[in-house]
Amino acid sequence: MRPVLVLVDRTAADGAVCRSAGALLTLARRLGPPAAVLCGPPDATAVALLGRYGAATVTATDRPELDEYPASARVELLSHLVRRTGPVAVLVASHRLGQEVAARLTARLGSGLVSDVVDLRRDADGPVAVQSALLGAYRVESRVTGGVPVFTVRTDAVEAAAAPVQPAVRRADLAFPPGVRAVRRIARRPAGAELRPGLATAAVVVAGGRGLGSQRSFGLVGELARALHGTAGGSHTATELGWCPRCDQIDQVGTIVHPRLYLALGISGSVRHRAAMQHAETIVAVDRNPAAPIFELADLGVVGDVHRVVPELLAEISRRKATR
Repeated sequence: MRPVLVLVDRTAADGAVCRSAGALLTLARRLGPPAAVLCGPPDATAVALLGRYGAATVTATDRPELDEYPASARVELLSHLVRRTGPVAVLVASHRLGQEVAARLTARLGSGLVSDVVDLRRDADGPVAVQSALLGAYRVESRVTGGVPVFTVRTDAVEAAAAPVQPAVRRADLAFPPGVRAVRRIARRPAGAELRPGLATAAVVVAGGRGLGSQRSFGLVGELARALHGTAGGSHTATELGWCPRCDQIDQVGTIVHPRLYLALGISGSVRHRAAMQHAETIVAVDRNPAAPIFELADLGVVGDVHRVVPELLAEISRRKATR
């Protein structure tokens, strides 16, 4: 059978296989035998984890280009493997780098791309991608009609299921052409003074919006995130106002989050924002407007001024830490 290529990345902090790999491999098994493409050396821990979720093969490369030129090198690697293996499809996690890689790969292959997939199935005509639309009110099914389909997957919406196998390990031997080196990564730094969890994978996310009133007041978001050992983010409006870095924007075109706890401070809750955080286990919202749409999703809603509520919450957190 033709394989299904699955791009597997490692975390920047410790080089471990990203937790999205299990979800990607689970969906890949519905289309054919998964072939994991591992960015980095095929160490025993990584191979065992990928085998646990059904990777029939693990093709690895630890070339420095993958770190120095992350998008272009991955596109080159995947297009090389597509030509060699003729896969059923290519699966990539739906984050910033993944979206860029998928779009450039699709252009390179002259095929089609379906983004933010939440499910996959296969029928007589090939892979069918399922997307969630309008806050889950509709499920849209799409098919790529030409070339090798490329799918970016919302891994937060997929429950990883184990299917242990012993993968065959291979190494990708290719020379990257000069064009790969057009844009080079020269540094990677955490946004704050200490390394924080990535926004897409953080267990606790604190987000702020227009209701905070100013960039100075937006500092409350970071304070609360640090107190809860979480990660700070912002709405589209907060980003446009310059209060929040673009990389921390939470909405359909920014980052989609699925934390255990999500705190929304001064966010009214547009459709695009709610679509990006609705899968949080517990949602707490603070806003002056009792009719704010965010309260429709909130497990706990506080109608009040964030400038009074958040300092009181910070004080209570400090008191409880002091009594431990």
